[in-house]
Amino acid sequence: MKDLTRYRNIGIFAHVDAGKTTTTERILSLTGKIHKIGEVHDGEATTDFMEQEAERGITIQSAAVSCEWNEHRLNIIDTPGHVDFTVEVYRSLKVLDGGVGVFCGSGGVEPQSETNWRYANDSRVARVIFVNKLDRLGADFYRVTKQVQDVLGAHPLIMVLPIGTEDDFTGVVDLLTRKAWVWDGSGDPLKYTIQDVPADMVDDVEEYREKLIETAVELDDDAMEMYLEGEEPSMEVIKACIRKGTKKLQFFPTYCGSAFKNKGVQLVLDAVVDYLPNPVEVDPQPLVDAEGNETGELAYVDADKPLRALAFKIMDDRYGALTFIRIYSGRIEKGTNILNTFTGKTERVGRIVEMSAEDRIELDSAQAGDIVAILGMKNVQTGHTLCDPKFPATLEPMVFPEPVISIAVAPKDKAGAEKMGIAIGKMVAEDPTFQVETDEDSGETILKGMGELHLDIKIDIMKRTHGVDVVVGKPQVAYRETITEKCEDSYTHKKQSGGSGQFGKIDFLIEPNEPGEGFAFECKVTGGNVPREFWPAVEKGFRTSMDKGVLAGFPCLDVKVTLLDGAFHAVDSSALAFEIAAKGAYRQSIPKAGPQLIEPIMAVDVFTPDDHVGDVIGDLNRRRGMIKSQESGVTGVRIKAEVPLSEMFGYIGDLRTMTSGRGQFSMEFGHYAPCPNNVAEVVIKETKEREAAK
Repeated sequence: MKDLTRYRNIGIFAHVDAGKTTTTERILSLTGKIHKIGEVHDGEATTDFMEQEAERGITIQSAAVSCEWNEHRLNIIDTPGHVDFTVEVYRSLKVLDGGVGVFCGSGGVEPQSETNWRYANDSRVARVIFVNKLDRLGADFYRVTKQVQDVLGAHPLIMVLPIGTEDDFTGVVDLLTRKAWVWDGSGDPLKYTIQDVPADMVDDVEEYREKLIETAVELDDDAMEMYLEGEEPSMEVIKACIRKGTKKLQFFPTYCGSAFKNKGVQLVLDAVVDYLPNPVEVDPQPLVDAEGNETGELAYVDADKPLRALAFKIMDDRYGALTFIRIYSGRIEKGTNILNTFTGKTERVGRIVEMSAEDRIELDSAQAGDIVAILGMKNVQTGHTLCDPKFPATLEPMVFPEPVISIAVAPKDKAGAEKMGIAIGKMVAEDPTFQVETDEDSGETILKGMGELHLDIKIDIMKRTHGVDVVVGKPQVAYRETITEKCEDSYTHKKQSGGSGQFGKIDFLIEPNEPGEGFAFECKVTGGNVPREFWPAVEKGFRTSMDKGVLAGFPCLDVKVTLLDGAFHAVDSSALAFEIAAKGAYRQSIPKAGPQLIEPIMAVDVFTPDDHVGDVIGDLNRRRGMIKSQESGVTGVRIKAEVPLSEMFGYIGDLRTMTSGRGQFSMEFGHYAPCPNNVAEVVIKETKEREAAK
């Protein structure tokens, strides 16, 4: 029986280029998992094992690694920072108990840091903070901790102070022990000495130490009383208080260092063990019914309870499909059968492996608290619950955002068609935000994703990993349609052609729903003019019609339909007749309700050096952008804006040209908003021409 109190399931997450993967490499080196440290900029990082990751120096897939530190087992997930892959962060946070938020010492709290932090707050994940890259020009630990407070609204609990800055950064002072950890210039993480606090830092250390202890003892009345009487509680009591506050998300123990130069990482590992919760301490997972509503039952982390596990990632590699699972309760053994509650089918557990990035260690069994991968699962997808067939239960599933951009692809030759189908099938299973559909009229394959980079990399994986050459069309925006006016109307469906006929009459009101609320249906029929058994058919007719708008055939959003009255025939009326009546009513009435084209508006976050601010703002205005805010920092200015997606294609190239390669940006879907008439006319015309050409 494993001791779960010695487990830590943690994720490392941050903005692009804050040093998450490098930090993971250093952790693996210190814990003895790897002997040669791979560098991200050389394309040799252990967890960045995809060609595309190695080349671009970014993390695309979250990689799972297990290692040991101070007799504790750490399951670490290194997540991507780029906004197009935020879903990887989201699904990783869903199965973690704690996290390490990495911030760049010079860049500070960057755009994507906010999104990741928000996700972690939503998932109630306890975190420690690591301010990295303190050896860089412009790095300032105190400025970054203030940004964490101001921008993220979080309370950083400062645990160490840096010794020196930029090129002179040599180590850190541990406030609790009042000891300085000083590394030599060799870059070896183990070549450090523990010394007394440098004379010029004594006053600062005492000031910050007092703040630290005052904050910690607030979580324990006895410790608080002792402290107010002038007696300092023991180190064990202070650490227990910090652990308690960290688990409650009241504050976040904050460390600093330089992962690249191997300085300060040991203290972060100690903090993971000392302050982040083990699997038994986090809130148990709620169970849900078939509709996704909580049943009130909970899956407690206990190896003796029935099996409850969540598949949080599917990965296809040279050994076959790997299904990553987090086991919440019970145990799983090689050769046994487990039930997938989503499909209702049982599957046999072939091999269980513990992952160390690309390497794997075969296991005979795994238990509650473990994060492992299973080989050979056939029909399991991200978010599915795996459980004991005798005790079926469903864990809360994951909800993924809808794609906002699409492109058409076609194989270069006939031979590639089958290969492309297989490749896309595997990629869709791996990534829930990557979707595919076939245009019925033209037979084109349409790929949908979260952004240009997302689809770029998918095409790249198709070419290199799966050897499929494809011709790629122009990116298309996921426009939608809605209505702006109320329309009360009536529609009768009547068909008589020998034998029993079809009859259904409905009186209804169509009106705009609140933005973001989707389709709603209400029935106010009294007196049985439309019998109750036909109401669902009317709703179904309207709901399925919403897939195709009347302006350009885009799905119609945010519409409310109220069934007011109608009539039926004792012989000729049926559910089908009323469904057809609802479809006819939709076609007849939506054009009268002020149909309008709406477009996806992206929340864009741009970082630019001071001397290019005017150019960047001017360019965003030309792109129909609405500037929301501007914040000046030490290294440049952050501009937040809302810009239509259709105007953002190729933006990264233009931004780099404008800012001499120093600008950065991230964007995520914000909301849908009405298209200006001139834009709507062009989109509708182009869509109709495309349809006609098919």
